Amino acid sequence: MEQKKLPPVALGTWSWGVGAVGGDQVFGNHLGEAELKPVFDAAMEHGLNLWDSAVVYGMGASEDILGLFAKTCPREQVILSTKFTPQIAGDTANPVAEMCEGSLKRLGTNYIDIYWIHNPADVEKWTPYLVPLVKSGKVKQVGVSNHNLAQIQRAEEILSAEGIHISAIQNHYSLLYRSSEEAGILDYCKAHDMTFFAYMVLEQGALSGKYDTKHPLPAGSQRAETYNPLLPKLEQLTAAMKQISKRHGASVPQVAIAWAIAKGTTPHHRCHQARPGGGRCQSRRPCTHCGGSRPAGTSGRRQRRGYQRFLGSSHGISL
Repeated sequence: MEQKKLPPVALGTWSWGVGAVGGDQVFGNHLGEAELKPVFDAAMEHGLNLWDSAVVYGMGASEDILGLFAKTCPREQVILSTKFTPQIAGDTANPVAEMCEGSLKRLGTNYIDIYWIHNPADVEKWTPYLVPLVKSGKVKQVGVSNHNLAQIQRAEEILSAEGIHISAIQNHYSLLYRSSEEAGILDYCKAHDMTFFAYMVLEQGALSGKYDTKHPLPAGSQRAETYNPLLPKLEQLTAAMKQISKRHGASVPQVAIAWAIAKGTTPHHRCHQARPGGGRCQSRRPCTHCGGSRPAGTSGRRQRRGYQRFLGSSHGISL
């Protein structure tokens, strides 16, 4: 099966839309279709066509917006990536297939290019559910996210017994957080021809050069709770990054992204705003500022418990 060529940077949509684990609660954004469509168009124009989402991002809101935009392009030109999140799985015979069907509907497509197990809640339980999705053609490639090396290896064993292999790993990796490199996951990916997607390369904007002790992250957001206490320590790093950016005629976010690319990873960049203040993109370039109702396939009570556990596992900052 011929696979689509991946661009050097993946664009994430966690901050798109509002709702539980959505852009308003996590990032302090209130961005909808009008603000985001110019960003989508500019990215596609420049060949950045890999869009990553998850059911849990705004509990379906992110997928809804992405699906609306993707319909404006030929399907073969867009790479759609989304995730099964175990923490919000329903009590059905096949919760992975059920959640996948919901994603297919929201994204407006009959197949997903890359489908992920979002968290290693139970590798033995959840990994086998990917097999029929691949064999049916509803999923073209599979990946695992937030897994450690042993969990990745076990998931690959389970899938390879059915003639399927993990195509990609998506873990937190940045100048501040390098556990995947230290644990040998990057080396494992290179040895087994797996793409490593480095998410939170900009640490939700904390490494963008936009924020410091005088200009903290948006008050009331979950990223502000995580990063604002760290800004006194981060200022030295971002100051050095600004000097590097000046020498190379680049932006501060591009320094962090270039570092991740030089490490052999595909940076996963949260793409949501082209200029401070929430205005429309005027530059026709992908953004570098960075700073709902229950979806099908989830149970209400599990949803409430699950997204809290999801958030608790999404940060791990090393300074």
